[in-house]
Amino acid sequence: MKYLILDMADYVGSRSGFMHGVAIILGSGLGDFTEQIQTPVVIPYHAIPNYPQPTVEGHSGEFVIGNYKSVPLIAAKGRFHYYEGHDIETVTLPIQLFHKLGVKYIIITNAAGSVRKNMPPGTLMAISGYMDCTFRENLSIPQIVDDISSKLLGCAEEASNRVNVKLENGIYCWTQGPAYETPAEVEFIRNLGGDAVGMSTVPELQAAEQLGIEAIGISTITNYAAGIIDQPLTHGEVIETANRTKDDFADLIGATIENIGELL
Repeated sequence: MKYLILDMADYVGSRSGFMHGVAIILGSGLGDFTEQIQTPVVIPYHAIPNYPQPTVEGHSGEFVIGNYKSVPLIAAKGRFHYYEGHDIETVTLPIQLFHKLGVKYIIITNAAGSVRKNMPPGTLMAISGYMDCTFRENLSIPQIVDDISSKLLGCAEEASNRVNVKLENGIYCWTQGPAYETPAEVEFIRNLGGDAVGMSTVPELQAAEQLGIEAIGISTITNYAAGIIDQPLTHGEVIETANRTKDDFADLIGATIENIGELL
């Protein structure tokens, strides 16, 4: 393994004292949630020995570690995408690091495009299943994987009711990027049963499962995917919508973390 995970975990643990809490990966434009963390310790990625750097707008590249209410929390502001030229080992590096820090529960968030008109921008969606639509490994028709932690889905659903923030459930589809999907690709995904499309999260969910970590994905729907409406797609729209929904996102994520904290 090219990454010395134990050295990275030792560095983060010694700087922050974090161990055995909850972890969250914050997607594009969703990093403001870390303002809710009490007594934060900020560790830039570049300070961690041999840790890579994100290159996408909205991913600042740092861990923020502290407490949310009474729950120990480590938040990754910035992830690594396959389309940036990283291999899967690098894409899943935060999950591997969390595992070495004793994390048992992870929330993985992202900004995603809706492939259905009845799921408009601004919607928050719990990932109840996912598909790998990258065709990296073979040309078989993607199948829905629905072995998401029912325990954590329940935590999110209870949180949604408690803070009165609507939460949809849906199937998230991972595409390779970096270009947005074409209308034909979006129609294909919709016909497969997909609800949202994005360029991350699935490798992280898969890595968490392999490592025995319970994980849940929550998407902020920031735009309609290509062909759903007659309007061009921009990354600026993604960031703008994420900013507009950040209060509902923070309320939902915070309440979900509190619920997961009761499992520790």
